[in-house]
Amino acid sequence: MALPKRRTPKAKRNSRRSHHGVAVPQLVRDPASGGKKVNHTAGAARDRKGRPIEADEA
Repeated sequence: MALPKRRTPKAKRNSRRSHHGVAVPQLVRDPASGGKKVNHTAGAARDRKGRPIEADEA
């Protein structure tokens, strides 16, 4: 089994892991429903172009 030749310092280890954090999703106001939605998405009950979807289409 391979072993590291030298012990990695805490500063180097932590700086490598600095981008591993979980990002909070950016929420914006949905003009169609008035609620919140994730940015750059169509929102609830809409297709990818932002047009309303009827409930009977499935």
